[in-house]
Amino acid sequence: MSTATENYSVQKKLTVIVIVLFLIKIAAWYITNSVAILTDTLEYTINVISGLVGLYSLSLAAQPRDENHPYGHGKVEFLSAAIEGTLMIVSSFLIIYEAIRNLRHPHPINELDRGIYLVAFTAAVNFAVGLYAVRNGKRNNSIALVATGRHMQSDTYSTLGIIIGLVIILLIHYIWIDSAVSLVFAAIIIVSGYKILRSSIAGIMDEADDKLLKKVVAFLQASRRENWIDLHNLRIIKYGSTLHLDCHMTVPWYLNVHEAHKEIDELSKLIRENFGESVELFVHTDGCLDFSCKICTKHDCPVRKFAFVKKIDWTVENISTNVKHRID
Repeated sequence: MSTATENYSVQKKLTVIVIVLFLIKIAAWYITNSVAILTDTLEYTINVISGLVGLYSLSLAAQPRDENHPYGHGKVEFLSAAIEGTLMIVSSFLIIYEAIRNLRHPHPINELDRGIYLVAFTAAVNFAVGLYAVRNGKRNNSIALVATGRHMQSDTYSTLGIIIGLVIILLIHYIWIDSAVSLVFAAIIIVSGYKILRSSIAGIMDEADDKLLKKVVAFLQASRRENWIDLHNLRIIKYGSTLHLDCHMTVPWYLNVHEAHKEIDELSKLIRENFGESVELFVHTDGCLDFSCKICTKHDCPVRKFAFVKKIDWTVENISTNVKHRID
């Protein structure tokens, strides 16, 4: 099973669970008439919508590349995450409106103990499922799954806060706490929605993933071979669950095509073993020039013109530029 297909399968399970939990939350709100539980339910409406949107996006992302989409359909995952983040922010303002209205015109709360039990059950299931989604999303490089999972985890934290508020209301009967809890967690939801929206826009705009880039460069530095005189012009682009990595590799100029390609195969094998099979690697080979001798660690080079001076460590800065490494 491909990673895109696996992501789609996971999202289907998540969507079914989210719908069931949503119905339980509606029942809890109907029983209690609590604005805090209404807050939890309204916010969870976004989970249902984003779950369905995510299901569609992952279904599309799982389709093979075609003539119109030579890099595949993975970018649609960023759109899915953007929709989810936007809906989270919009729902937060609806929650704030309802909470302020209830502060002005409070209404009684009924059967709060039953409502607490129902909401607590949804929180426990939600956290477990969210953790499952984040782990699968990170393993398969799916921003849609990670966004869904983090959203579900943030729901759990907000639900726990709401439960604490409801317990306090149950003990001391201060109805205004119901609205106060809603306002606090509306702010938390806005922050979570912004983070998801920010990451999706970064993906749409092909913004560099500094964390991933540092990880890749550190691995290449630790795994370099003597025929890999330098790597430069390294770029990484995410297309959903697929990583596209391209770079230029300087190798000894006297290697023939087959020998140079063998070096590329070695690099490709190392990358896939450590970053997953869903990596597309494009490497352009450059022949070394005279100035390369001073940084070349190849001991048995038959055409060396200058003595080795020092090895240049690969860093994000020098591996990302389109300039061969040299000692000035």
